[in-house]
Amino acid sequence: MAKRTLQSEGAVFHVVELDQRSDGGDIQAALAEMTGRRTVPNVFLEGKSIGGGDDTVALARAGKLKEMLSALGALK
Repeated sequence: MAKRTLQSEGAVFHVVELDQRSDGGDIQAALAEMTGRRTVPNVFLEGKSIGGGDDTVALARAGKLKEMLSALGALK
């Protein structure tokens, strides 16, 4: 859901698939400590977590995600 939303907004983004990495559990634990959320996805813009899939969709529906991406120069 998060990837589809970012794609539909025209975002340039990088995905780290934790389930495909041997250190995925360690990364997930570090993210939980940093952000207070253990669930994935955990979407970051410029090093700041904006939440998960539902949060990303909500930002897009409110028109805020594209604004945020544009301000960061992260649009195609």
